Amino acid sequence: MIELRHVTKQFKKSVVLDDLNLSVAGGERIALIGSNGAGKTTLIRCLLGEYVHAGELTILGLNPRQDRANLLRRIGFVPQLPPPLRMTVGDLLRFAGELAGTDPARFDAVAAQLGLEVAKVRHLPFVKLSGGMKQKILIAVALGRDCELLILDEPAANLDPEARHAFFGLLAERLGQATMLISSHRLDEVAPLVNRVLELDMGRIVLDDRVADDVALAGKVRCRLVLRRDEPAIAKTLGEWGLSGDGLVWQGAIAGPDRLRFLGMLARYVGVLTHIEMEEQA
Repeated sequence: MIELRHVTKQFKKSVVLDDLNLSVAGGERIALIGSNGAGKTTLIRCLLGEYVHAGELTILGLNPRQDRANLLRRIGFVPQLPPPLRMTVGDLLRFAGELAGTDPARFDAVAAQLGLEVAKVRHLPFVKLSGGMKQKILIAVALGRDCELLILDEPAANLDPEARHAFFGLLAERLGQATMLISSHRLDEVAPLVNRVLELDMGRIVLDDRVADDVALAGKVRCRLVLRRDEPAIAKTLGEWGLSGDGLVWQGAIAGPDRLRFLGMLARYVGVLTHIEMEEQA
């Protein structure tokens, strides 16, 4: 699927990718992690054919620079930062549909699963949408068409919990159909989604490891929490996660792949928690 041989990228005297060698098989789901400046975004841009570099890089046997137009039809991409597009949402979806050879109605359907009715924002400039709306549109464009490779850069960063659960379900539908490269600076954000972890540091691969692949992407985890006292800060946060409570006892369900992220949030309020139950739902 993806082959890198001695790929090096420099900006003036700064080496951003340093002699990378990597093989990715079809169907793998890879977490690309590393701190800011590690080289993640530069690697993604090389994969998308945006940068000239030293060494050899092929995707599906094609060169991303020489065969860029052909490859981009076969790749779904969600950038970390939404582009400042001034075209309307409707024009953007029509353009994306023409580029990918896809009926734009498929984008509308994916956006609806994420909780966004395209009809209500179709006339608005994309740049005027909220961060969450932009993310849902970009995910809809990436997942609303047939593709063999998904490149997702912090894809769920601006999504609310319900939209995140829908997003994980959409990824579950692609298991076995598309190779996935999911970039993040936090492993707990993406670990449950993948079966392989690559860590970049100063442009080099410092970790390449297989991980457990037993989390149901479309599953949910039932949660029950008991608090020591009524605390407005945690109450607000739990409400945003979709849990309901009477002040001291809170319960509800979260997306299965979000369990580590949820526990990380709870760690901030450990002094208030007296009881935690988490059970995976069938």
